[in-house]
Amino acid sequence: MDNFKTGFVAIIGHPNVGKSTIVNVFLGQKVASVTHKAQTTRKRQLGILTTEEYQIVFLDTPGIHTPHHKLGEFLNQEAERAMKDVDLILWVVDAEVGPTSEDSTVALMLGSLKKCPPVYLVLNKMDKVAEEKIEERVNLFTPLFPAATLFQISALNKTGMEELLAATVSRIPFGQAEYDADVITDFYERDIAAELIREACLIHLRSEVPHGVNIRIDEFTERGEIGALIHATIFVERESQKGIIIGDGGTMLKRIGITARKEIESMSNRKVFLELRVKLEKDWRDDEMLLTRFGYKIEHKKKPARK
Repeated sequence: MDNFKTGFVAIIGHPNVGKSTIVNVFLGQKVASVTHKAQTTRKRQLGILTTEEYQIVFLDTPGIHTPHHKLGEFLNQEAERAMKDVDLILWVVDAEVGPTSEDSTVALMLGSLKKCPPVYLVLNKMDKVAEEKIEERVNLFTPLFPAATLFQISALNKTGMEELLAATVSRIPFGQAEYDADVITDFYERDIAAELIREACLIHLRSEVPHGVNIRIDEFTERGEIGALIHATIFVERESQKGIIIGDGGTMLKRIGITARKEIESMSNRKVFLELRVKLEKDWRDDEMLLTRFGYKIEHKKKPARK
């Protein structure tokens, strides 16, 4: 397989620009959570695309933003870590909205890399930009990182995706595959189930409530032809959020459960029995011990030693 290519590609950008949608389109199936709300992705997740000619390992990252709590610090660290030691960076921006202060933050992070890989600046949501505004949008984004190669796409409509994929393949080196051909993500089914439950919370809950939830899978049991039994806990950080998530007579929790179950069944292609409960962990997004327990370990930069 001397002509086989393999490489790692980081997908970065501020929240809600369509990074996870791009990964799902490339893979031809849903492996990453997607909603119209920001911060759907919390942990770096691999999406692995393997063909007879190449294997691309996409690193889907949390949205880069101004952090307001320790969880936010972790999310930015996850994205920053993903930029290192990859063959290519796909920097996704929202063409409909135009450049933001968070895009400027991403540009600074790229500029601070000791050795920056090639960067494709991907203008997503071009289907929502009027034709007479396209040149203006391109001219606004270009100065953010002049060395980048620009692409215009709509991940939702899948326009420009073939060209972007072909250009991505052209940038990765020759080498042996890192993963078996049937592996599409580094997340286990229980990890994806947790993300789909949290996605359902994002879909159904209003304002800030969904960003204050975390999901723990307490039981994931296979029951043969009957299907899988999943017990999960939705953690909230304020007592008032419990009532909102449970809803009048448990109606909201039931709606979240139905949405999540359908997505998990679609992902796993089998029947799923899902039971949810809600538990309070006060201010967990600012509690480093709880964050570590939930799998969000923050790295503290060492201060230089005094001479």
